[in-house]
Amino acid sequence: MSGIEDMGRPAEFLLVEDNPGDVRLTKEALRDSKVRNHLNVLGDGFAAMDFLQRKPPYENAPRPDIILLDLNLPKMDGREVLSRIKADPDLRRIPVVVITSSEAEQDILKTYDLHVNCYVTKPVDLDQFIKVVQSIETFWLTIVKLPSPDILEQ
Repeated sequence: MSGIEDMGRPAEFLLVEDNPGDVRLTKEALRDSKVRNHLNVLGDGFAAMDFLQRKPPYENAPRPDIILLDLNLPKMDGREVLSRIKADPDLRRIPVVVITSSEAEQDILKTYDLHVNCYVTKPVDLDQFIKVVQSIETFWLTIVKLPSPDILEQ
């Protein structure tokens, strides 16, 4: 295999999601994964940006290998978080996958204009939700070749 598994460490996920049910399902999907992983969960956009920029209380936060981002968040919505991530030279290479309930064409277009790496609509069916999360993980962490975090943090 290629990707994160070659690095000999768990894959670092950042889930930015305020729905406890979706957080629980994502944890379940990643727990049953074939790739070792570690999941950090934040419930609003401001906390996500503080985490990514290692501001207090997140000074020792790991750099995520992938960000799973909901669009509809309190305090700072996912579009603004995405915009800030992709405008930041230190963060823009981290793949961002929007996982949202919105199927609105304007949301899809807007997030791709903001340089999202992937837009996924949350399935309503619980089993399908878990399969989608596992498919995202498989694609981004075993198929896609990502830059080494060591190189990115120099």
